[in-house]
Amino acid sequence: MIEAICQFFDDLLSNPVWFYSITTLLKLVVCFAVVIIFIPICVFIERRVAGLIQDRPGPNRAGIPLTIIRSLGSKKEIPFVKVLDFFGFPHDGRLARIFKYFRCDKDIPIFGLVQPAVDGAKLFLKQDFTPPFVRKFYFWLAPALVLAPPLVTAAVLPLAGEVETKYGNISMCVANLDIGLLWIFALASLSVYGLTLAGWASNSKYPFLGGVRASAQMISYEISMGLSIIPLLMIYGHLNLQNIVQYQADNGWMLLPLWGDGLSEQRWILLIPIAISFIIFLTSIFAEANRTPFDMAECETDLVGGYHTEYSSMKFALFFMGEYAAMVVGSALVITLFLGGWSMGFGLDAWCADNLGQWWAVLFQFIAFLLKLLFFCYFFVWVRWTLPRFRYDQVMKLGWLVFFELAVVNIFITAAILYFVQ
Repeated sequence: MIEAICQFFDDLLSNPVWFYSITTLLKLVVCFAVVIIFIPICVFIERRVAGLIQDRPGPNRAGIPLTIIRSLGSKKEIPFVKVLDFFGFPHDGRLARIFKYFRCDKDIPIFGLVQPAVDGAKLFLKQDFTPPFVRKFYFWLAPALVLAPPLVTAAVLPLAGEVETKYGNISMCVANLDIGLLWIFALASLSVYGLTLAGWASNSKYPFLGGVRASAQMISYEISMGLSIIPLLMIYGHLNLQNIVQYQADNGWMLLPLWGDGLSEQRWILLIPIAISFIIFLTSIFAEANRTPFDMAECETDLVGGYHTEYSSMKFALFFMGEYAAMVVGSALVITLFLGGWSMGFGLDAWCADNLGQWWAVLFQFIAFLLKLLFFCYFFVWVRWTLPRFRYDQVMKLGWLVFFELAVVNIFITAAILYFVQ
């Protein structure tokens, strides 16, 4: 029976069409699962970090109340004292110490997961109300346009290296396009339509102003973000993200050229324009994702709530899911371009492939990618609860009068280094 099943799958995968279809479907599930799962992880990190930075321990200590045990004792005494007395156990005995070790004398903490879970349940069960004065078709379309582009752009992000099998090579990204970067920039810019439509379709002045702000801000920082990666493309020589990561695995990450050919004089001098590109690109990702200090489109002090003021229930939640999805994809793009993507660095990728096998190497590379992604998601949250919000005129000046000119000058600096330093 088992041999028949193995033979069936062997024949199935030997067909190039079925092999491509099955592997693409599996990669599609894994890719979207990474983005979707990281959304609640980012919410959890946001809760914990916000509570820590603001000295607000509620999100970090909220737990499941032991209502049944608490009813047996007063608030001032240990809740399980009467339970111990009922069964005749001493208060300082081994069983009492075990109860205290497992926090049975208090609420079950479960690491502050109660509040995010309750938030999700509340948004899912809350009444979905559509105001009568809105343009309903566009009002319903806007949240989908915010969430869909980040999910689609993730299809070209390489999660690990390639694997050679007897049926063919498997690239660990859904679509290994030679124009991967252009694909990301083309589709990521579509999310501005969701914010603009949400503000316009609400037929309310504050959401409309939020939509206008979002469109102006995204256009401003997309220009700087696009110009900031041109120095990298001059070094890499192509737009394929899998090849870009492989180049860094062989020659050193862009920000850490410490192995391979990365120790050359040219690469060390190139760290100057690469660092400038990194700062511009990372800051532009903040602006593109509408993260503080660039959340001008939903500035509560100016616009009540901005473009999503008239939304409720799951449509309201879709906007925040889109924001976190954009943050996750933006973080993945940063580590792909500047920090080696799935590469573990220091020649560990080749060593794992040679000594442990390709599948183990791919697994470790996938874990390395997730750890880097987790760090940058934490960084995004840390910045939000550390820096104050900019004024709108400051946001526009930074985009047009600082980053735009600096990105253009950085291109000429990189070209000069590549030409004169051989």
